[in-house]
Amino acid sequence: MKKNRVSKMEIESVFVEDFFGYLPEGFIAKALSLTSPRDACRLSLVCSLFRSAAEWDVVWESFLPEDYRNIVLAAADGGCSSSYSTKKQLYLCLCDRPIIIDGGNKSFSLDKRTGKKCYMLAARDLFIVWSDTPHYWRWISLPESRFSEVAELIRVCWLEVYGRIKTSMLSPDTVYAAFIVFKSTSEIYGFESQPAEVSIGISGVEIQTQTVFLEPEGEPRRLYPVLPGRRIGMFNRCHVVNPNLILPVNPNSKGNGPRQREDGWMEIEVGQYYIKKGEEGVLKMSMTEVKGGNWKGGLVIQGIEIRPMPCKS
Repeated sequence: MKKNRVSKMEIESVFVEDFFGYLPEGFIAKALSLTSPRDACRLSLVCSLFRSAAEWDVVWESFLPEDYRNIVLAAADGGCSSSYSTKKQLYLCLCDRPIIIDGGNKSFSLDKRTGKKCYMLAARDLFIVWSDTPHYWRWISLPESRFSEVAELIRVCWLEVYGRIKTSMLSPDTVYAAFIVFKSTSEIYGFESQPAEVSIGISGVEIQTQTVFLEPEGEPRRLYPVLPGRRIGMFNRCHVVNPNLILPVNPNSKGNGPRQREDGWMEIEVGQYYIKKGEEGVLKMSMTEVKGGNWKGGLVIQGIEIRPMPCKS
């Protein structure tokens, strides 16, 4: 007869069950609440007691921001407030489904691994130079946008986009990165070789500046040199020179170009900033291109997203 063989894993599992079986489940839940969402999910695999304790509201309540109730109740469409029965369901809902707040001008969500706050400022919440002039910008609706309106760039030679958010709205002791979220139309022009300047920081304290290219590195695109024509009122009527000319895009961008997002939009990093605990101020972000003097157009801006940098571990 063959002897029954018990694996080392099965022995360890029995030992863990016996060892923790003497501890109250509430004690385990309290211990899990002192970890992180990622660690709580990992520890729920230890044994059935941990798995049960990891479902307690006290665990996921600790991972939600202190002001989550006010934020959820202020959601424009009700958000996740009516679609959850446990705190874990609410947490996951806020991670997977950004809610619209501030009268439709912002969205709020949570980083799934850490529970840190994430925001996106809608284009209407940004300061965009000439955005109220239909010859330069127009406001349109797109079904793939989380906001009711996005800003489409018709043509400008002076591009300035600014966003700001109070540091008290963000999670403390966290490195945040800001991203311009945009799309390019088939008629994009003027960004082929001229970089834009982006910056982030608190005015009077520290401002970080860098240059970026708004078209994907190495992607060939039709180059549309636009020259001013005759003046009509305060506006110039422009015409395109040699629209069939094709040149490589930003060959020296060194990777500082846009990246594709899971939602189909593109994003380009503005920079990073560390939010200190108790810090009071206004975090300012910007994207400008005012040095080239060339006409440009064909961008659609959804907003600026501010989210925590992923952990290295």
